Amino acid sequence: MAAILAGGVRTRLLSLLVMVVLWEAAGRLAGNRLFPPASAVFVAFWRETLSGALPLNLGITLVRIAAAFALSMVCGAALGIAMGRLPRLDRVLDVWLTGLLNLPALVLTVLIYVWFGLSEFSAILAVTLNKLPTTAVTLREGARALDPALLEMARVFRFPRRRVLRHVVLPQLTPYLFAAARSGLALIWKIVLVVELLGRSDGIGFQIETYFQLFDVTDILAYTIAFSAVVQALEWGVLQPLERHAMRWRR
Repeated sequence: MAAILAGGVRTRLLSLLVMVVLWEAAGRLAGNRLFPPASAVFVAFWRETLSGALPLNLGITLVRIAAAFALSMVCGAALGIAMGRLPRLDRVLDVWLTGLLNLPALVLTVLIYVWFGLSEFSAILAVTLNKLPTTAVTLREGARALDPALLEMARVFRFPRRRVLRHVVLPQLTPYLFAAARSGLALIWKIVLVVELLGRSDGIGFQIETYFQLFDVTDILAYTIAFSAVVQALEWGVLQPLERHAMRWRR
């Protein structure tokens, strides 16, 4: 297993290296400030890091992501499981969930800022509500797919609720939880930039908007790379190891 994981890391790093080399070559051939080579972007990245601006804004954005991610996962999972197990509740809330799911993120963000003001609470609420319906839909399907035979077996053997949840329900919901978490992380980091661009005075989104006004593509890419690298590190270093640990029983 360790050899497989090491091979996977080497493959990813090699693929990343090839991408950077191609980017550098394309940037130098273009010779245009609107398409800078990778070396220029890395210089800008290092400059912004040393100045403290990039770590500060990155940290602020990550705090917003963490808060919105936790809220949307907890509330969305609870709502989705309840709708999946209670048909009457599902019929009542389905139209609400569908409407929220199809409401454009920009519209919802603008409405929340108008109703609640340009505050930190509004920013986190906007990101949470944009992510919550996708989590609810995913977990609703997971709750519907629970094996009734296993639940009946637990009832016959008189398992307490805690053991039923831990040994019967959660193992079946684990793939859906990780699917919701992975898609949620990909969605939230895009939405939070829009939220920061529209109504905050700090964060990665605000910095990108500032450099956009200056047509400074190099610094836009420097901040984008920093943010993307952290999100990718969360995927490789947190989500994937947790998923392997949670699914180890299948091996």
